Amino acid sequence: MSRPRLTFHYFHLMPWPDLPPDFDEKYDSAWVTLPNSIYDPEKGHALYNRYFDELERADKLGWDSVCVNEHHQNAYGTMPSPNIMAAVLTQRVKRARIGIIGNALPLHDDPLRVAEEIAMLDVISGGRIISGFVRGTGMEYFSYNINPTLSRERMNEAHDLIIQAWTRPGPFSFEGEHYNYRYVNIWPRPLQKPHPPIWMPGTASLETIDFAAAHRYPYMTVFMPMEQRKRAYELYRRLAEEKYGYEAQPEQLAFCVPIAIAETDDLAMKEGERYMMWLFQKAMKVPTEFFMPPGYMSLRSIRAAIENRASFGFGNTTFKELVEQGVVIAGSPATVIEKLSYYTEVLHAGMLVTGGCTDGMPDYLVLKHQEMMAREVMPYFRQQELPPEPRPVEIHSEQH
Repeated sequence: MSRPRLTFHYFHLMPWPDLPPDFDEKYDSAWVTLPNSIYDPEKGHALYNRYFDELERADKLGWDSVCVNEHHQNAYGTMPSPNIMAAVLTQRVKRARIGIIGNALPLHDDPLRVAEEIAMLDVISGGRIISGFVRGTGMEYFSYNINPTLSRERMNEAHDLIIQAWTRPGPFSFEGEHYNYRYVNIWPRPLQKPHPPIWMPGTASLETIDFAAAHRYPYMTVFMPMEQRKRAYELYRRLAEEKYGYEAQPEQLAFCVPIAIAETDDLAMKEGERYMMWLFQKAMKVPTEFFMPPGYMSLRSIRAAIENRASFGFGNTTFKELVEQGVVIAGSPATVIEKLSYYTEVLHAGMLVTGGCTDGMPDYLVLKHQEMMAREVMPYFRQQELPPEPRPVEIHSEQH
């Protein structure tokens, strides 16, 4: 019996980990209202370059892609323009695909610019771009002063415009409710045909799952308990079969799961608790009124979330509970393989998105995690004894 196939995608939030010691007491959110005086551009310079080093190493160690995303006005992820980040990566990442997961389309008043930038990046990279489309978090509708009740229709219309810009000979006109262009005629056109692959990350919104299934786009669950993931995958497969007439494949189901890997289960739990809890208890600290502004979620999705007891935050959840719920994976290589096998064999999901340091994890430890995944986990799912011999990697001091 052949081993289940899984592809590995190294994802980075590029967070700002240096929150003040009194953050928990003094600030109610890491988003929207967190004063930007907390950000130090000098430290930011060093951090950005360190983060790019980590992504470059992932390429050298054999990951299938390296991934960045878009967020605004927060400490959770300091990439307001993922396309700029991807442009830098085209010059540093020589083999892996470059995933932009993704551009928050409803936040853009000019989605044609997104179409142009992705096409340009695809040509520069030699056809290695993955183009993710997202709605953006509820918080970002406050940051960008966008009406959240228009989120879904802006998303769908921007998507249609971009696909046409990539695939239809120009010039042509586009007339919609939110976007109107007399001339759509992008230069350059994307290298990949008919266009770069599109992924759709989400947090189990019924409409997003339906949209992804309708277009056969890979759907990626993000930071959620295992039971919630199972329901999302089951809905995707059911919609694919019953509504759209095809059988969903493993490469259409992705999961974003932080992984702490170490020589033993105990050590992985200790390292994970030390460095990952910042993500869940500080970086994801968001008041409900920011996270779910009125109109952002449909009544249908809200009702389904309530019925399924979906989790939208982690509050005082312990690291042990996060591991038990499947939000996080922690363990030795054998344990990590066992838990990933559940995704491939039981849930029939075929894409893992993980990686990237949080809360000042030292560079040597990030490198150890990367190498253990590449040498001891990836080969099991790639049906070979050893991965390709990695190119030499450089390790930088913690002060970089």
